Amino acid sequence: MIFQVGDSVRLIASPPYLKTAEPMPIMKPATIVPVGSIGVILDRKPGGYWAVRFDRGAYLLEEQYLSVL
Repeated sequence: MIFQVGDSVRLIASPPYLKTAEPMPIMKPATIVPVGSIGVILDRKPGGYWAVRFDRGAYLLEEQYLSVL
């Protein structure tokens, strides 16, 4: 699936952990962003990750965890 910056997406599955989309990423528990949460694509990152802004922060996620609204 191809996403574009600005697309609204839904978290469809929970990864084992979340990595913040900051210059110095921090690992956080996946329970911070519940499945079904809606976010906005901020950027494409190396390694197949997307930076996504949710209500509770911006995180790096692989596309297997996301679906376009």
